[in-house]
Amino acid sequence: MAQNNAKLKKEILSLCIGHGSYCIADFSRELGISVPTVTKIVEEFLADGILRDEGKIGTSGGRRPNTYGLNPEAGYFLGIDVGRHHFHIAVTDFKGTLVKYIQDIEFVLEAGADSFRRMCRRVVDEVVGAGIPWIKIFAAGISLSGRVNPEKGYSLTYSVSEEIPMLELFRKELSVPVSIENDSRAMTYGEYMTLGKEADPNMIFINLSWGLGMGMILDGKLYYGKSGFSGEIGHFPVLNNDIMCRCGKVGCLETGASGSALRREIEEQLAEGRPSSLSGIYAQRGEIDLEDILKAIQEEDMIAIEGLEKVGETLGRGIAGILNIFNPGLVVVGGRLIVGKDYLMLPIKTAVNKMSLYKVTSDTRFILSRLGRKAAGLGDCLLARAKFLDLTY
Repeated sequence: MAQNNAKLKKEILSLCIGHGSYCIADFSRELGISVPTVTKIVEEFLADGILRDEGKIGTSGGRRPNTYGLNPEAGYFLGIDVGRHHFHIAVTDFKGTLVKYIQDIEFVLEAGADSFRRMCRRVVDEVVGAGIPWIKIFAAGISLSGRVNPEKGYSLTYSVSEEIPMLELFRKELSVPVSIENDSRAMTYGEYMTLGKEADPNMIFINLSWGLGMGMILDGKLYYGKSGFSGEIGHFPVLNNDIMCRCGKVGCLETGASGSALRREIEEQLAEGRPSSLSGIYAQRGEIDLEDILKAIQEEDMIAIEGLEKVGETLGRGIAGILNIFNPGLVVVGGRLIVGKDYLMLPIKTAVNKMSLYKVTSDTRFILSRLGRKAAGLGDCLLARAKFLDLTY
């Protein structure tokens, strides 16, 4: 009986997360259980501060019922998005609303326990300094680039030691339940959960940043694969360019469709003497960084725009293959390079139209990320909430 009661509680919370507020009769009808059973569970949630009474709703006649939804003040969930030179912190209330976002905290996470401890101390200081009591943090989610195994708590990019999973250290230092995730999957989940009616149960998210990653929602759930390493579109061996990828192989899609590929392309153009707003920076430093390029794109620098269009065309070829395999209803393109908007999306769509099967992709929608740089942090928070409540995701 207790086990069944726990299952019903999870189902009620899932309904509130997905659809908002319900009255007792609606819970009863949706779940196929009696009104007295629902009433008892709702009363327990109210006593624990998990749900709140949101008042009465209008009806066509008779007594107006009270509705119940998640109590946003029950507690908070923390998201930590770890980048190459910075990390970002997101905090949501219990309802999933983003209440705080702290961007670009300078920190280079290195392999080794000391670096992890320093980052954790910095996280606590930033959150408490933003006016959020640490005791009200229910759980934290941390996203990292590269291959991450969420179940075993390991990252192939960052490690503490062979004996200590990084997840174990994070839990010890933060003193709350912690989960880790690949950044592209966290972004995927964040976008999916906030798209509402625009979401599709079969969705592909493309993370076009310094590298190239992908997350997949299949049948309404995140897809992980056998070992938790699904979504490595960047290492799809499709290019005949003889360029060595950071993974050690040649011909990976990432070597032609990523921020690193864009920088290489533009630096080659600048070395040949093509005029650009980036010429002065390149002459002074002998190199340019991704931030310089993104700014140049926004200022409509032709070399930067042409480079981005080439990245988009190459990426579109890779996406065409993915669409032919999975036939998703929605493709969301996110990551740092989406500042180029149509300069990126038009060549992607053109390449997809040329190289995919029309009958497979004719009803696939393409949109740019709605969350931008906040996608991973928000996704971390929402995944932390799902795992804390033991819900499917």
